[in-house]
Amino acid sequence: MRIHCKVVVIAVCFGVFLLLYFLGGNAADDPLPKEVVGEQEEEAAVAAAAEEDGHSSRSPPEPGRDVAAKFAKKKKKTTTKKKKPPAGGVGARAEEPPGGRKEGRAVNAGVNVNAKSKRRSNAARPVTKRKRAEEVMHLAVVACGNRLDETLVMVKSALLFSLKRITFHIFAEDPLAPQFEERLNQWPHSVSAKFQHRIYPITFSVGNADEWKKLFKPCAAQRLFLPVILKDVDSLLYVDTDVLFLRPMDDIWELLKSFNSTQLAAMAPEHEVPKIGWYSRFARHPFYGVTGVNSGVMLMNLTRIRSTMFKNSMIPSGLSWEDILHPLYQKYKNHITWGDQDLLNIIFHYNPECLFIFPCQWNYRPDHCMYGSNCKGAEEEGVSILHGNRGVYHDDKQPAFKVVYDAIRDYPFEDNMFQSLFYPIQTKFLDTVNTLCGRIPQVFLKQIEKTMRKVFEEKVVRHVRPHK
Repeated sequence: MRIHCKVVVIAVCFGVFLLLYFLGGNAADDPLPKEVVGEQEEEAAVAAAAEEDGHSSRSPPEPGRDVAAKFAKKKKKTTTKKKKPPAGGVGARAEEPPGGRKEGRAVNAGVNVNAKSKRRSNAARPVTKRKRAEEVMHLAVVACGNRLDETLVMVKSALLFSLKRITFHIFAEDPLAPQFEERLNQWPHSVSAKFQHRIYPITFSVGNADEWKKLFKPCAAQRLFLPVILKDVDSLLYVDTDVLFLRPMDDIWELLKSFNSTQLAAMAPEHEVPKIGWYSRFARHPFYGVTGVNSGVMLMNLTRIRSTMFKNSMIPSGLSWEDILHPLYQKYKNHITWGDQDLLNIIFHYNPECLFIFPCQWNYRPDHCMYGSNCKGAEEEGVSILHGNRGVYHDDKQPAFKVVYDAIRDYPFEDNMFQSLFYPIQTKFLDTVNTLCGRIPQVFLKQIEKTMRKVFEEKVVRHVRPHK
């Protein structure tokens, strides 16, 4: 009997021990009710993200995934390390800050599953970088009379070297407008893809249009009204039709960033030597600085010009750009020789703080070499922008200028630039060495060679390098 009782007691104790063992194991292994809800919500989030990303079915589970998950739950009790997101899963969760997960569950315990799923799915999507809006440069030119071909060669020179896209604002007489459209549309697609153009009629917002047209060269006064007409343009480079770019327009466009808080336009001096400068010797009206400025290449912040009140000699208070032009013309029309350029000199004489002066190599004219070389910047760096005023592209007075113009005019688009552009210029320069401008070929060739190498590297070398 005693032995029987002992056996019963031992069996009961063993049964109690087993019961306690199983109860304790379940408590350790099974997730808390709140964690179970969280895991279900996460699974719903993964499914929602998969549906939004176009995955109609879930990927088959990887071998050992369930065992690994169970092991990770046990490990969570004894370590502070964070669980890694599922490798390659569509619903991979972003890393949460320390303590953020528990806090979030406590606060958001009553939030419905749909709200959490939406938040989770947004976090799970791959981040796509937004492309920055492409910067576009604006270039304006005014063409009247027989300036069609000359203007097109200028446009061509800008496109050959520039890197960013350009919008050309072409102001032309009515007979020239359809000719511009026809000629520009004939250029190859690889070239036309780099620019867009707008053609405008010749218009003057104040005063007598016929007077403005005849102020200097045909229609040249149109440049004075660009801030008034191009109201949707912030910044602009104006050039005469007889200008050629020997380096990217991007480089002069960058000078806008060099303006201080009061500067709103940039031009080069009319001359480097006051003793032989025109304004310093002959002007009968106020002009900027010691030698005046040349308006053939003019960089403008149109927004600032439109919002500035300009000091003047007519009334004590300032006048806006649009309001100052006609009174200024009426006052000085019997004293000005170079038309619109003289009016600009008068304006900036009274407002010198508004003008940024760039070096002579950005507006290199025959005056810089026909009396001897007097543009140090061009001697050191080469010509950046060639300005063939005095009609030198079309006669034999300055053959060095004509050589560059003819080479760019005759260059076939998409040909090798060294063979079809640079070498012809270099070769033909040998015939100009007996002239004052031709005897310094490095001034004309240095920048254009450097530019061609840069364009070659950008367009060719960069594209043939093996991808790493």
